[in-house]
Amino acid sequence: VQLQASGGGLVQPGGSLRLSCAASGSFFSLWVMGWYRQAPGNQRELVASISNVGKIEYSDSVKGRFTIFRDNGRHTAYLSMDSLKPEDTAVYICNAKALLAWNDRTRDYWGQGTQVTVSS
Repeated sequence: VQLQASGGGLVQPGGSLRLSCAASGSFFSLWVMGWYRQAPGNQRELVASISNVGKIEYSDSVKGRFTIFRDNGRHTAYLSMDSLKPEDTAVYICNAKALLAWNDRTRDYWGQGTQVTVSS
């Protein structure tokens, strides 16, 4: 499974950005797709995730500002980020939890990361 992330960039506080993460390769199921982020000196943290049946999880710090959704037909997840704050500045890393066969264990895959900088 390969994950290709796009989006990100520099935005002023209060602005918006949208990230996308497209999965490709051979797999039985993309069980969960999501985004993590890591700021300098901080541990990687979950931002948001969405399962293939639409179960969604957000970190408390982004609830009400970020929206995650996915297009199962295109194997793509999107993270819409509104009301961005300087503390949202981080490298955002796409994650997918996939099964390669119906009886396989869940495997973690990571994208290359994309920088989001919120600054005036």
